[in-house]
Amino acid sequence: MRYLHTMARVTDVDASMRFYRDLLGMKEVRRIDNEKGRFTLIFLAADEDEAAAKETKAPMIELTYNWDPESYSGGRNFGHLAYAVDDIYALCQKLMDAGVTINRPPRDGHMAFVKSPDGISFELLQKDGAKPPREPWASMENTGSW
Repeated sequence: MRYLHTMARVTDVDASMRFYRDLLGMKEVRRIDNEKGRFTLIFLAADEDEAAAKETKAPMIELTYNWDPESYSGGRNFGHLAYAVDDIYALCQKLMDAGVTINRPPRDGHMAFVKSPDGISFELLQKDGAKPPREPWASMENTGSW
């Protein structure tokens, strides 16, 4: 058995690509538009996984956009996606500057949670151990759920 991808349904491709690609830095590996099925699949990989994803088709996240409007809820019912990041403080600042709510700030220099435009929870973990706590993160309260 081998992990391939996680699928997440999205309602707005542009908003989702801004979040996943522009803010989180993921790379689009391939895209499939299916006229008959009326959907688009967009496969993304974390920057450090891009080469492997192109070669083995894993590990990736698959964004599924159904062309006919649908309402999705409960994006949290499967838990969350987790990614190791180079600098948790810098990424959280970038996300916050772009209007993304930091639901669980990286008070400990190790872990934060944010949500995609469709309510999917992302756990961000600092690579190579926690950074020393620092402001404004150390005293920032949790917001909402994750």
